[in-house]
Amino acid sequence: MKDCCEIQADLSVRQRRVLEIALAINAAMFAVELVAGLLAHSTALLADSVDMLGDAMVYGFSLYVVARQPHWQARAAMLKGFIMLAFGLGVLIEAVAKVFRGTVPSAETIGLVGILALAANAMVLAMLSRHRADDINMRSVWLCSRNDVIANVAVLIAGVGVSVTDAAWPDISVGVGIALLFSLSAAGIVRDAARSRHEVRAT
Repeated sequence: MKDCCEIQADLSVRQRRVLEIALAINAAMFAVELVAGLLAHSTALLADSVDMLGDAMVYGFSLYVVARQPHWQARAAMLKGFIMLAFGLGVLIEAVAKVFRGTVPSAETIGLVGILALAANAMVLAMLSRHRADDINMRSVWLCSRNDVIANVAVLIAGVGVSVTDAAWPDISVGVGIALLFSLSAAGIVRDAARSRHEVRAT
């Protein structure tokens, strides 16, 4: 029993260290992408910055429950899912507003910031990959990080599209795509959390 407890304690310490690093990276990239998105009039960058903010909040919640009982982890995962759904709706609203404004974003800014964000998220994903099978809490943050990398690649594609077409529609399309990715991931997290809560209650 003592050895088992020591293993669990060590796992929690390692999880916390990884989540703290991920939280710091995502908080910094949220600020960078938010400012760049506003200056470049980019829906894709703004959407990705909201994703970074959402992940920073996700990592914060995960730090709170990393050493707690499974029912707390399930509750936190469900809350994270609902937060992601709310952010997805916000991005969709912004994308619709962008259609009516018709402003063409800066392709150069999208590309440069997109590369920086991709590098940051690839680093976070590599750290989290070793813990994705630990529990539902760590799996949910790994899913968020994986989605970040996918979104970053899409942002780079948007930058190329804006550069080639000199139009806003590639940027808007990527923003809507990121919003849909939010929603699908959030639905999956809420579903897994609900299943986990049911299993905990049944034991």
